[in-house]
Amino acid sequence: MAEASSPVVLVTGASRGLGRGIAVTLARAGYSVAINYASNSTAADETLELCRQAAREGTPGVTGHRRAAGQLAAAGPEFAVFQADIGLRDDREGLVAEVWDRFGGIDALVNNAGIGPAERLDITEATEASFEAVLSTNLTGPYFLTQRVVRRWLGLGEGATPAPPRRIASGGKIVFVSSISADTVSLNRGEYCVSKAGLAMASKLWAVRLAEVGVQVYEVRPGIMETDMTKRVKAKYDELIAEGLVPQRRWGQPEDTGRLVRAILNGDLVFSSGAVIYADGGFHISRL
Repeated sequence: MAEASSPVVLVTGASRGLGRGIAVTLARAGYSVAINYASNSTAADETLELCRQAAREGTPGVTGHRRAAGQLAAAGPEFAVFQADIGLRDDREGLVAEVWDRFGGIDALVNNAGIGPAERLDITEATEASFEAVLSTNLTGPYFLTQRVVRRWLGLGEGATPAPPRRIASGGKIVFVSSISADTVSLNRGEYCVSKAGLAMASKLWAVRLAEVGVQVYEVRPGIMETDMTKRVKAKYDELIAEGLVPQRRWGQPEDTGRLVRAILNGDLVFSSGAVIYADGGFHISRL
């Protein structure tokens, strides 16, 4: 076991899209990143190299490190790739154990991994199989992955040493990356909406449970983001965005989400546990 010289962040679904944007932004700020992916090892390796490049080019903004008092962290941030399908219990347990063993601990968890339905169908036609698949990855996975990390922080079995969470500024951090679909209806992907609404409640539950031990929990709620998941509907949303659906009149980019996560981990929102933080260009604002 080798302890990393900078705070360690586990980012799920980090091979592409929002997860890659988050991982690279954190790497540029000086964090060590555990890059999780489910199946695309090539994309995960690309994220790994982008993190290394970002770390070389960036100006570290981490407010502290985990070395003992008086010891300087000579090495920079470290990065590694970990395969696991967070929708599977055994994979979740193995992921936490492997990251913990590789880095000597986990300081923050970013629950980003998520999928949409394989086929967009009206809720009168959608299948139970699709519903179960989407909720397994989008809700069950992050809910219980968080549990695995928290149990180690609290020293609740599985070989963990009883100790408070390792510190980033002022306490461990957990981020749930949800979606405007948590409260915006899309009739042709109801399972996705339900999963994100559940994730919003999961964030609140964990925020209350962990507040007394100094851990902050947040929900970051992206809007219409330009990623692989939205490629199929790009022309539709290009037009809607131009017409003002998004007040700032542009697509969201992975880096927009990454910057919010960075601010959270840096401790800039230390008295805002449980907050919902939008990355949607003003989409959520009610208008007449």
